[in-house]
Amino acid sequence: MTRLLEGQVALVTGAGGGIGRGIALRFAEEGAAAVAVHCRTAVEAAGEVASRVRELGARAVVLQADLTDEDACRGLVREAAEWGGGRLTALVNNAGVQPTQPLDGMTAADWRAVVDANLLSVFACTQAAAEVMREQHGEGGGGTVTHIASIEASAPAPLHAHYSASKAAVVMHARSAALEYGPYGIRVNTVSPGLIDREGLAEAWPEGVRRWREAAPTGRLGRPEDVGDACVFLASSLASWITGHDLVVDGGVLARPTW
Repeated sequence: MTRLLEGQVALVTGAGGGIGRGIALRFAEEGAAAVAVHCRTAVEAAGEVASRVRELGARAVVLQADLTDEDACRGLVREAAEWGGGRLTALVNNAGVQPTQPLDGMTAADWRAVVDANLLSVFACTQAAAEVMREQHGEGGGGTVTHIASIEASAPAPLHAHYSASKAAVVMHARSAALEYGPYGIRVNTVSPGLIDREGLAEAWPEGVRRWREAAPTGRLGRPEDVGDACVFLASSLASWITGHDLVVDGGVLARPTW
């Protein structure tokens, strides 16, 4: 049976663990020929992800870069495309940060640190990937770009003003990029996850986990592979007429009335 991403060459940023790991592994499971696993500092963890990708039958490489730097973003995409034999069919902009800080006392430097990690990286990586994908379009190619946003783009949480603002901008960037890159066969979408489970979360934030489970109609936290499934769908031919869309993956939490 043909898998959904047969033969694709993908780059997943922030793929050393958590959501990024789930995305990279789902791409490999669905037939991607090659998955570039990006990390900033977690080289060992990224190496473990790459090893698992290879076990699933795909080629893999670990690429390290600080995506708060514009030149590093562009260099990462070029390196991934060169490793992929000049091809890049899917980019998933997953890398980002989520610090907590009150607006009172927040400095411009604090604000920029989050915006650069969450938004500048999306802008620069997408622009660089589009250059590669535009060339492929002339040969019947094109490609897909998927940004990992958040439900906080529309429903902010306390102490997350910089994070929520950056993710709202990520959603709008995808819509703008979809508009401009569509003629070149490039589709751009976002996936907005809710609370995704990770090791130690229930112990570190028991009250938050309890409240989330009560709020979610599905009664559970998300799993990295839930986000990976959404990314696989958007990168596949099943979504060939979907671009500029924000796919919410939150177990139904945003459907819950707040009054």
